[in-house]
Amino acid sequence: MRNILLSLCYVGTNYHGWQIQKNAVTVQEVFQNALFKVFDKIVDIKGCSRTDAGVHANMYCVSVKTESNIPCNRLKLAINKFLPGDIAVNDAIEVPIDFHARYSCIAKEYVYKIWNAPVMNPFLYGRALHYWYPINIEELNLAAQYFVGTHDFTSFCTYDKRKSQNMVRNIKNFTMEKNGSLVTMRVTADGFLYNMVRIMVGTLLLVARKKISLESIKDVIESKDRSKAGPTAIACGLYLNKVFY
Repeated sequence: MRNILLSLCYVGTNYHGWQIQKNAVTVQEVFQNALFKVFDKIVDIKGCSRTDAGVHANMYCVSVKTESNIPCNRLKLAINKFLPGDIAVNDAIEVPIDFHARYSCIAKEYVYKIWNAPVMNPFLYGRALHYWYPINIEELNLAAQYFVGTHDFTSFCTYDKRKSQNMVRNIKNFTMEKNGSLVTMRVTADGFLYNMVRIMVGTLLLVARKKISLESIKDVIESKDRSKAGPTAIACGLYLNKVFY
């Protein structure tokens, strides 16, 4: 038995997230179908996280246990042969048998892209949030620093039917930069709650519009009240950018 770590990238526009669902096409379903064509059998796979409908990935990791002896460099090419153009395997390496794409992960980095101009860039349609109000990058960088550190992020989590969990996360870094009209938010943490990054983005955009002060983010965190935070920013601007092991 071998354990192979595959690094994928995908455009999430046509998929209802990563995880297999009964009534919607997902990245996992399409990927597992490709694996079946390569291995001619169902194999055990573990994804590094869930991604929501419309969210993209520059790096998404999957560990695959298989008895196949196909070399890693050939395996990558074989899988890509059966994948659509919006999903690709970038790398394949052999890892210890007890390695798990999700539980062996020590941190993840997400990127959120905003096109900050009156007219949307058609090449970023479905790949970035179109936001036409002025953005003061220096101010939002200061505001983002309130998220850095270990906090209870209950205020920044969408409640759903998943079982209750520890809401404490450690954000290691949160930066923003503007290159022309493209604003890029980059956040690294030991883990993320459901919709956490998108709600943080929505809250920072409230700061940008002077709806709340940047200092009030500290109060929103301490309130542990979802209604105190901003709206959930649309999914299309979000990218799982890096997975750290």
